[in-house]
Amino acid sequence: MRSPILVRPLTEAERAALQQALRSADAFTLRRAQILLASAQGQWPPAIAAQFGCSQQTVRNTLHDFNARGPAALQRASSRPKTIHFVLDAERAAQIRDLLHRSPRDFDHPTSVWTLELAAQTAAREGITPYPVSPETLRQGLLRLGVTWRRAKHWITSPDPAYAKKTAARPADRIGTPA
Repeated sequence: MRSPILVRPLTEAERAALQQALRSADAFTLRRAQILLASAQGQWPPAIAAQFGCSQQTVRNTLHDFNARGPAALQRASSRPKTIHFVLDAERAAQIRDLLHRSPRDFDHPTSVWTLELAAQTAAREGITPYPVSPETLRQGLLRLGVTWRRAKHWITSPDPAYAKKTAARPADRIGTPA
């Protein structure tokens, strides 16, 4: 059986800092100080979690953080990820851009206009992305290529040979002319 996780032996300066933190107006600092002092008294994480109404993992995270950073662990650190790994790197985003140049009907979809949701599902099914991504992830990946979604959704043209002639003379283009 493994021994329980406990806080390392406290120095007098650390103990004073924890006692000072018990008077903090910040709930995060107060809770961490309470957890650390309870662990310094020899209480195990399950008992500390029950005493303060938090999870055992919260207690363990607090103990590990204090053992690594000391009294600096009493202050909330940034929750921002240290590194960002884009699912849609430049190569995958370019493959999705190429996919959007084709009709959704080529992929057995019952529509001829791409939506972000449909493009994300198709990219996963075609193996461009390792798993289904959110429409926002897809939009951000295209944006990094300089492609806005407004532009992307109008790339498909009709196979009708007279398509260019029909779209050139849209009624919207003749606004203000007598009928």
